[in-house]
Amino acid sequence: MAGKPDWLKGILPALVTPFTAEEEIDEEAMRRLVRHVLPHVNGVVPVGTTGEFVYLSEEEKRRVIDITVDEVGGQLPIIAGTGCTNTRDTVALTEYARDAGAHAALVVAPFYFKPTFNEVYEHYQAVSKVGLPIILYNIPQCAGTHYRWWTAEGMAYLDNVVGIKDSSGDVPFLMALFEKVKGQIAIICGHDEIVMAALAAGADGAILATANLIPDIWQEIYTYVKRGKIEKAQERQRDIQRLVRIVVRCGSTQATKEGLGMMGIQVGNSRHPIMPGGAFRREDYEDLRLQLEELGKIPPRSVEYHLSEGRKVETKVPATPQTPPTVTDFTMLVGEAYAGPPDFEVAHVDLLIGVEDGPVGKALQEALARPKPEDPSGKDLTELKIIYERPRTLLVPTVTVRTKKQARHIYENAVEGMVMAIDASLADGFLPEEALDDLVMIVNAFVHPSAANRRRIAINNYKAMRAAIRKAIEGRPTVEELLHEKEAARHPLRYAP
Repeated sequence: MAGKPDWLKGILPALVTPFTAEEEIDEEAMRRLVRHVLPHVNGVVPVGTTGEFVYLSEEEKRRVIDITVDEVGGQLPIIAGTGCTNTRDTVALTEYARDAGAHAALVVAPFYFKPTFNEVYEHYQAVSKVGLPIILYNIPQCAGTHYRWWTAEGMAYLDNVVGIKDSSGDVPFLMALFEKVKGQIAIICGHDEIVMAALAAGADGAILATANLIPDIWQEIYTYVKRGKIEKAQERQRDIQRLVRIVVRCGSTQATKEGLGMMGIQVGNSRHPIMPGGAFRREDYEDLRLQLEELGKIPPRSVEYHLSEGRKVETKVPATPQTPPTVTDFTMLVGEAYAGPPDFEVAHVDLLIGVEDGPVGKALQEALARPKPEDPSGKDLTELKIIYERPRTLLVPTVTVRTKKQARHIYENAVEGMVMAIDASLADGFLPEEALDDLVMIVNAFVHPSAANRRRIAINNYKAMRAAIRKAIEGRPTVEELLHEKEAARHPLRYAP
């Protein structure tokens, strides 16, 4: 048994594999990514799950390993993902990683055919003979094979096994590892949502998708735990938990890549069949962006608004590469956004923003002046309502309001969320103080008649409204985005291929 090496600890990002628009390896982007994380981490992990290893050819895997080894230049340890579906290819790639200069190999359990535990054991036995330190990799949600504590304990005693990465999120299994193999091999957490708890329980470190985005914050959490500052670590984990949840549960490869893109680190998209707007939905995009802003990863930048009659207003907003430096035409801007869960409490907002003396302002005035149609039954409680004064904002319900409960949900709970969104847009600069008397908004909002959870109605309408304002101002989605993502377009509540 090799035993636990001193270097196998801390925060290690599971690097994404950057691709060009033609889905080729983007070497320069790979090097930029390594330089981005290097100052904050204890090592790097190329060709893992987040690196889309199952979508790479054997030649491409070798190339990514070579690029990483060259760019790191011996500054930190490199753990190369070498797991393949069969033993022969795994041994060959592990030999390549050894000769290329990797410090260890991360070897996932053989997947697809779901071998027995004896077969898994003999697989690792063969890989161990290569002589490169081996980290066992338990990720049953992808591999289909979940280690048991007794199988992990047995494999921990193979000659060159030095650690185990557990990405299962199965806390009882993790606790069993602490009982059976702690101190003998390194125990590495691979499930981003439980990292702080795992470190506090005794894990040596973490290999994480989100360490591509926030390596510095993960390093803070790791350092706090090691220094016994558990409350500080708990606080920081809470700060990032929404971001972590979005990435882990919503298509981690694409989510991580788009998050990096928002931060100005362009690494392309995942390989097909994964695509923008699929597992990582557009509402997830907006939520992830807000989290990165709150963590200081998307800094403010100046944007100039050209209003009516040559009036110009300069503002500062948290800007991604998609944010235009100038918004030149406020005749009528359109924004649309959707937010959930759950299904009955989803929010869908269609928004118009424009100058008061333009078509949006005229439509608002005409809508308020038009008398409500007669309703002989007396059951139509729908009304148009001004919900904000600066900028003047008109609410138009999508669904006819027929009960007092529906009326409370749309005019109280949904409006509560929309008002919070407008307040937030004032604070973040997308609705600057100098432009508030120039602009008006019309919001067409959907609240399901079967909705019940008032808190979720408010939260989802906050998310949808805030996203709709930003998308209107920034002109998103662009025509290019729509064409690129058209194959991933789905009705959020019903999809029949």
